[in-house]
Amino acid sequence: MDNLDKLRQWTQEQHLDVTYVSDPININYYTHFLSDPHERTLGLFVFPDHDPFIFAPALEVESVKAVGWPYEVFGYLDHENAYEMIADLIKARVKNPMNWAIEKEQLQVSRYEALINYFPEAVFNVNATDFIEHQRLYKTPAEIELMLAAGREADEAFKVGFKAVSSERTEQQVVAEIEYHMMAQGVMHMSFDTIVQSGANAANPHGAPLPDKIKPNALVLFDLGTDHQGYMSDASRTIAYGKIDAKSQDIYNVCLEAQLAAMAAAKPGITAAQLDKVARDIITKAGYGDYFIHRLGHGLGTSVHEFPSIMAGNNMVLEPGMCFSIEPGIYIPEVAGVRIEDCVHITANGCEPFTHTPKTLQTLPL
Repeated sequence: MDNLDKLRQWTQEQHLDVTYVSDPININYYTHFLSDPHERTLGLFVFPDHDPFIFAPALEVESVKAVGWPYEVFGYLDHENAYEMIADLIKARVKNPMNWAIEKEQLQVSRYEALINYFPEAVFNVNATDFIEHQRLYKTPAEIELMLAAGREADEAFKVGFKAVSSERTEQQVVAEIEYHMMAQGVMHMSFDTIVQSGANAANPHGAPLPDKIKPNALVLFDLGTDHQGYMSDASRTIAYGKIDAKSQDIYNVCLEAQLAAMAAAKPGITAAQLDKVARDIITKAGYGDYFIHRLGHGLGTSVHEFPSIMAGNNMVLEPGMCFSIEPGIYIPEVAGVRIEDCVHITANGCEPFTHTPKTLQTLPL
């Protein structure tokens, strides 16, 4: 049974008339058609007793057909009323669709109001996001192979980035070196905007590369990943450029100890909260607990951030096929920042990383 068949079966079991998938990433998961429709409407409509259909901008219809979508696809022009057309298409299949599932975390309010306008007696209580997140949670062997390929690409990107570090280059120029090289190798999309931060700038965990030259005798943080046939990689490494001070060395050592301990502990049976605690306790014991200011990890797959969160309060038990990041970080404002990250998949006995760039502190000469 493929992904779409499982969604249709769930629609039947929940006694729903329609399941409306509106998130483009989830549409891709079920149909193999990936597109950013921008302000336009793109939807997948699934029924218990009728074939599903895709509703898309007219300019995307041929692209939907090209991926081998075996069911109907309907297009609309920019001047047409998309939801009036959707309503007509649904009513041709289900005369009075009363019970709906929608993605409550994703569907825009204006589009939800349009549904209510055309289906005023319908009930939209069921949240399809819950089912879809749990379905995407368990990766198949084929999906893991694609993520391993994305991991190899990330390892290549690290090599390029480390070689590009120079006090004559800015953080932004190092990013450009990485992304140009990857595009030249046929990797046309990174999974997110590549991050290179040196010195105190790395203490901002969601900061951006600056037009400032790389700081000598300081740590340099890299966070990057690639998109391989719709599956993502995500990894972080921190290296030394020149001779670093004792404080920076200590921060690095503690962060590495936490990351390795969490990697060793990640296996079936441990909960997400317990795994977060493994790393957090090490960092807290070393006196840096106040500087570890985010969860240990996030899910990974067709999105770079997806369900589940590896954090305190999440008592979900880890099982084989689950994929997520393990990324402790220590960020001391105006001093330095360190993050060490691998994404892994849970195996029968432990976990395996998608990336293999060494984590012992690499020191680049000035």
